[in-house]
Amino acid sequence: MKAMITSAVCSSLLLLSGCSNSDNNDTTQSSVEAPQKTALTSGIEQANMDKSVRPQDNFYRYINGGWMNSHEIPGDKTAIGSFYDLRDKADDDVKAIIEELAATENLKTGTDEQKVADIFRSYMDSETRNAAGVAPIQSILTAIENIKSKDDLANFFGTYSTAGINNPLALYISIDAKDSENYAIHIWQNGLNLPDRDYYFNEAERFVNLRNGYVTHIENMYNLAGMENGKDAAKNIMALETSLANYHWTRVQSRDSEKRYNKFATADLNTLTDKFNWQAFLAAENVASQKDIIINQPDFIEGFGKVFDETSLDIWKQYLTFNTLSAFSAYLTADLDNENFDFFSRQLSGRQEQKPQWKRGVSVVNSNLGEVIGKVYVTRHFTPAAKSRMSELVENLRNAYGASIDDLAWMSEDTKKAAQVKLAAFTPKIGYPDKWEDYSDLVIKSDDLVGNIIRSRQVSSQKEISKLGGPIRKWEWHMTPQTVNAYYNPPANEIVFPAAILQPPFFNMKADDAVNYGGIGAVIGHEMGHGFDDQGSKYDATGNLRNWWTEQDLKEFANRTQALVKQYAAYQVFDDLNVNGELTLGENIGDLSGVTIAYKAYKASLNGKEAPVIDGLTGDQRFFMGYAQIWRSKIVEKSMRNRVATDPHSPGEFRALGSLSNMNEFYDAFDVNEGDAMYIAPEERVKIW
Repeated sequence: MKAMITSAVCSSLLLLSGCSNSDNNDTTQSSVEAPQKTALTSGIEQANMDKSVRPQDNFYRYINGGWMNSHEIPGDKTAIGSFYDLRDKADDDVKAIIEELAATENLKTGTDEQKVADIFRSYMDSETRNAAGVAPIQSILTAIENIKSKDDLANFFGTYSTAGINNPLALYISIDAKDSENYAIHIWQNGLNLPDRDYYFNEAERFVNLRNGYVTHIENMYNLAGMENGKDAAKNIMALETSLANYHWTRVQSRDSEKRYNKFATADLNTLTDKFNWQAFLAAENVASQKDIIINQPDFIEGFGKVFDETSLDIWKQYLTFNTLSAFSAYLTADLDNENFDFFSRQLSGRQEQKPQWKRGVSVVNSNLGEVIGKVYVTRHFTPAAKSRMSELVENLRNAYGASIDDLAWMSEDTKKAAQVKLAAFTPKIGYPDKWEDYSDLVIKSDDLVGNIIRSRQVSSQKEISKLGGPIRKWEWHMTPQTVNAYYNPPANEIVFPAAILQPPFFNMKADDAVNYGGIGAVIGHEMGHGFDDQGSKYDATGNLRNWWTEQDLKEFANRTQALVKQYAAYQVFDDLNVNGELTLGENIGDLSGVTIAYKAYKASLNGKEAPVIDGLTGDQRFFMGYAQIWRSKIVEKSMRNRVATDPHSPGEFRALGSLSNMNEFYDAFDVNEGDAMYIAPEERVKIW
């Protein structure tokens, strides 16, 4: 078990996923303090523009088209762009820290420095990994062989989930959405290795080919591991996963916070299915003493019980064997690693070649010792001045949001008051944690990569279990400082901005305020907006899942959100594929709210004065250009198709176009009129917050 940050818990700027997961000074009327210098730059990357495109027709391509035309996606990537550039920079920065430690001799055993150096060394030692074959996971494979009954199987699910072995029940610890002062056990539907349930049923040629490729991949993994009956195992595993997929909720269904909240007494789990030994499973997960548990998708549990009962023990053992190979393929031989890459990255996502080994090694360190690296990272790459300026921006956005709530014509006074209470209760976290993770219980050895990974996962699981019965760890972060992302966590009512995203084009200390409000200001507003999107708005100021709306206001809100669903569903990604307006609704509300509130905050920061014209651009123009350039990206087709099917975020182009097409101020800044491609009739423009 590990911390699980799903859409149930955490809405992020990018979500690569899930995953989960201040002083309220009146500063709206004060300008954001800029560094002392002779002149501020516009912050607009004009070399990236394509001025052959009219801004009124496609503002995204007007701002980013030159870059799109001149940049190709390298073979080791599926996407490039503003977020990915910053991630590359963060990887380089982390690499420098790791290599300094890895080059140091005689580090004291047990220190954080020794752990970072040795987990990196163990990953980079390809010769040892290739020589070991599958021996490092032999104890797990033997445990699978020794399963003699369905009760043993339930025990295995619980015991080895802490080592990262996939099974149909993803158990995790998170804040109780209706009792936000306490943690609770949750179970999320699981067990599939393809990205989504529809991959098992869609009869389009692409999906048929992927299913055939997956079956071949399973057989190849068996063969490379020196195991018999790979062809038979592949057929059985595919059939088993298809049976499970039949009971999975869709991603749209799983977005609904209220429908997901189903608390059961652990003694009553047999009412969902009595075909599974719940006590053995929970005991193996070390949570048998807990009195209740939250089931996110109870229909799935009922279906799982049928599949569990009807599937033979031998097929379950084949399934677990393959999942074990998959869970550790990146840490075993090059052949297994490359086979896993070939299917999940090349065939499924369109990545043509592996990332350099050092980048994969950096990822291993970040995943297992992220906050150790984070402590050093922030001392080198995040200044107190940046944190101070960011804090002021957050408060400016908060005040602008409050003013916008007061101005809403469609919302009653009672609901406005509740919204203001929630807004005032937002907890911003900027840059890095006030308290760092403790890794003292984690043993890392330079010659035991798989052991390092298993011990890391088990220590993480133990930390999660230790939360039960204790106070909420308000100091805890669900992203490291070197992560280029941001998130809102509804049960904690917190907005979180890691240090690595606070760089150009999002946050530019050398730029005029307009581009910073259009960039990081819109990011701040986006995360605040998640507190008031179609799901976040169901949580109150204390983080509890509780309705604080009048009935009429809920109807008005639903009308506006459904108009946004319709708008985004009309955006065409490919000739045969449109944006899923329902799946992306929460993020689209966040985007629209974010840029709307950021604009209000920017205008307030001018104190009634006219913004300077810089590089021939007005302040309003720079604001909207700053917003559009943060979404700059190119993505290979296979990866884009996967994202449209599974990602709650719209593609970058439509994140820019959709939000701006609904803002009257954008029409004024760029003279958008009826007949222009971005034009939406005034009565059809969506205004929510």
